[in-house]
Amino acid sequence: MDRLEQIVGRLPEAERVDIEAWDGEPTFRVGGKNFVFASPDATAISVKLSKDEAAALVATDPQAVPTSYGMGRHGWVSITLDGRPTRERWREVEEWVRTSYTLIAPKRLARQVLGQDQPTP
Repeated sequence: MDRLEQIVGRLPEAERVDIEAWDGEPTFRVGGKNFVFASPDATAISVKLSKDEAAALVATDPQAVPTSYGMGRHGWVSITLDGRPTRERWREVEEWVRTSYTLIAPKRLARQVLGQDQPTP
């Protein structure tokens, strides 16, 4: 969970909200909207991706499935992080979290993150 919180902590105005009705399951929000759902120990996360990216991830990663509750048809993907994820896996997680954030965040905040992701000439 510490690693996930570090990733989210670099995103403007992101906050953690634990949902008591879901046994304290952590979510991460921006502008009052969830962009990451996580298991309490962060061994599973759900993020929003574009529909094409979500479909590609589910097709190529055995640890990824469409999120339940009908959210999968809107680009939400649930990913299991077994054991000790590698550095490469954490890079993927960060990319997915940042993508989810930019799809959910208000445009002014999403532009800040997208601007950080652009290579400098």
